[in-house]
Order: sequence, then structure tokens, then C-alpha cells
Amino acid sequence: MNRIKSILTVLSAVVATAAFLPGVAAAAPTVSDTVASEACAPLWKSSTAYKAGGTVSHHGRNWTAKWWTQNENPGATSVWADGGACTGGVSDFVISEEEFDAIFPKRHPFYTYQGLIDALHAYPRFANTGTEQTRSREAAAFLTHADFESVGLQYVKEINEDNYWIKCDYSQPFGCPAGQSAYYGRGPIMFSWNFNYKAAGDALGLDLLNDPWMVERDPSVAWQTALWYWNTQNGPGTMTSHEAMVGGAGFGETIRSLNGSLECNGGNPGSVRARAAKYEHITDVIGVDPGSHLTC
Repeated sequence: MNRIKSILTVLSAVVATAAFLPGVAAAAPTVSDTVASEACAPLWKSSTAYKAGGTVSHHGRNWTAKWWTQNENPGATSVWADGGACTGGVSDFVISEEEFDAIFPKRHPFYTYQGLIDALHAYPRFANTGTEQTRSREAAAFLTHADFESVGLQYVKEINEDNYWIKCDYSQPFGCPAGQSAYYGRGPIMFSWNFNYKAAGDALGLDLLNDPWMVERDPSVAWQTALWYWNTQNGPGTMTSHEAMVGGAGFGETIRSLNGSLECNGGNPGSVRARAAKYEHITDVIGVDPGSHLTC
């Protein structure tokens, strides 16, 4: 039985809370390329038909068609073979850099737009599944929780150092090799606990258990840990946040997957309303309807 554990980050008068469950990590995605040696192919276009062998770039990576295809997003379907990271391309993420800047006007310099783009390779179906409206809503939902947990991306790590030691669960067979106080909250969703560092590191091909500080050194790694939870972990909910957004359950279900009864079912209605309001603001910035089922 998974045990729900919460992280509490006290930020002046603001308390940002996220719940994380230990669990079995999903199949490992492609490991990040350390050096992008090839130039980016022409940008993929949904309206263009590609024959077998056709090469495009998408989300900063090159992709080669295995057979004839049209309107099938690279990374979201098996028709495309991943050719690795490329250089000199143009971002085609559903949220532009200008919109990212507008959403996070006071963010810490650590949280770069490019860091987010570089992290997308880890879970290529994220914000890349379904209609443009669905893709945009998922990206907005993800950034909403990042905004809420790190207070507008102003904090790279949990500032209440008195809580650092709590995030080591010595009942895990791998223990806490980086030290009892090494697994505090970091990154866009204040990723914490030794079991999460172990599971995410295994999935991402990174030794986060022994070097958890990687999450606060490398913007791409920080975003990847958030994407790992978003795409692979149900948390206290019944589905992943990715499944909630692409399957039509709505934004409210992503709150449940993060915090469960800490916020949902009357746990903290004020926090739920605040998250929903932030989500509506972000969808307004990027010009997409927020959809229904905004609360839990």
C-alpha cells in the first residue's frame, strides 16, 4: 500500500503543499542527450504528409517517419523514430516563450524557458496528445501547479530548512545515501523524499538518489522531475495528471492527483479555488478555453 506523504513549504504567509507517493516508476523514457550534434530538420507540420524516411524536428529533437504519416505528432505516436536532440531549431511547444514570460513575470532566473523545452524529451506525450485545445490545456494545467507550488517560480528549493531532515524515509531499502537532510523540496513542484528521487532518477536515467542537488543545478532536470510526477504518478488520486487532462476528467482531477484530501472533498476549498483561478488566468494568457471540471 502506497503511503501518502506531503511536503510543506512555508513561504512567508504562503504555504505551498504537494503530496507525493512512493511507487513503481513507469518505463524509462529517452535519456537526455548531453550534446546535440545534428542540426534540426525542418519543423514538423500537421498538415504535411510525410513518407517513410522523412525527417522533421519537434520540441528540439529530430524525428524520422517509419511509414507514411500525416497529423500524427512526433513523440505521441509510434510512427516516428526519435533521432535525438538537435541544434538551431525553433520551439513548437504550445506555449511560446513570450507567453511563458507573461505567466511568470517574477520567476527566478533558474527557471528558463529553454530548460522546460529541453525537458520535454523525457515525456514526449506531454502537451503533445490530442487536439491543440487539449494540448494547450494540459500545458496550462501543469504550469498552474508549478506556479502554485513554487510561488510563481520564485523558489528553486524549499526555504524551511528545519523540515529538510524529515524527507528521508529510512524504511526504504536504499536509504538516504546523500544524507538525511538531502531530499528536501526542489524544482517547480517542490519535488521531495528519497523514494521519489530514487524512482524519478531511475526513470530519467539520472542518479538523483546520490546527487539530489542536480535538481537545483540543472533547469532541465528540475522540469523533468515535475514531468515525471505529472506523467507517471497517480499520487492520492486515481489517475495521472496527464491522463486527467487528455482524458477529459479536467483540471480539478489534477489537484486530486497532487494533494488528494488535503485540498479536495472539502479539505481546503480556498486552495482549490486559488488553483482553479490561476489555471483560468494561464489559459486566458495563452488563449484557450479552460474547459469544465475545474475543482475537486
